[in-house]
Amino acid sequence: MFYHVKELQYHAKPSQPDPVYAKKLQEILGGQYGEMSVMMQYLFQGWNCRAENKYRDMILDIATEEIAHVEMIATMIAQLLDGAPAHDQEQGAQDPAVEAVLSGMNPQHAIVNGLGAQPNDSVGFPWTARYTIASGNLLADFRANLNAESQGRLQVCRLYEMTTDPGVRDMLSFLIARDTMHQNQWMAAIEELEQTQGAVVPSTFNQEYEKQEVSYSFMNFSAGEDSSRGRWASGPSLDGQANFEYIPNPQAMGQNPQLKPGPEYIHGTPPLDMRVMQNVEKMEPNHQPYIQ
Repeated sequence: MFYHVKELQYHAKPSQPDPVYAKKLQEILGGQYGEMSVMMQYLFQGWNCRAENKYRDMILDIATEEIAHVEMIATMIAQLLDGAPAHDQEQGAQDPAVEAVLSGMNPQHAIVNGLGAQPNDSVGFPWTARYTIASGNLLADFRANLNAESQGRLQVCRLYEMTTDPGVRDMLSFLIARDTMHQNQWMAAIEELEQTQGAVVPSTFNQEYEKQEVSYSFMNFSAGEDSSRGRWASGPSLDGQANFEYIPNPQAMGQNPQLKPGPEYIHGTPPLDMRVMQNVEKMEPNHQPYIQ
């Protein structure tokens, strides 16, 4: 069950309107790594959780907070759109909001959304559920969550640098701080799961069934050998099961594929000999072609 508290989790009030910045802010609302994505990702991970209750509870705690972040950003976007759209271009020299409209506001904010936020990214691409991951394997999911929070914090930090509005920066500084906590939270949960499940997902698959001779081989498939100096190329593997092996010139291990021609009803390209025979059949009966 959810219930709504009228007050926002944190202040979301700009110092002045800025419709162009409202367009930029759409990215952390409806973009791939925006608040809508992590909100839906965490909600479904929590609802689908079959593990210990502490994990389900933790996931839904942060999922519910992300709903609050969606509300904060949507509110900020709506207030940044105050004063738009322009009615007279001559106002542009006098009204910063109107000037911003004329120089690059998202027209859908006015035409479609009535000066409000939309579930799209900063270039108008609609938010999609394909951005979300809820696999049922908590270690795999928590790693995806860590990536989402890492990319999200990066984007918020970039947006922080794109404005000087103290009200906007204040809200963004709060979101950045919460992303700091969320990254630490997922790293702590990952560390805890790795201690009981191991580092490789899924831990329940019998490793005897994989081609173990290449399980820990780092293969250099590019010019130069700079990659050989990495932690991944030598020493004990991170799962503690073997040592990394560096292979400087990996060789092909498979066959040279030769596919059979498709059946006639597919109407693909026939083999050369078939095309020659078809041409022969079309020639006059008394004509003797030379076929080498």
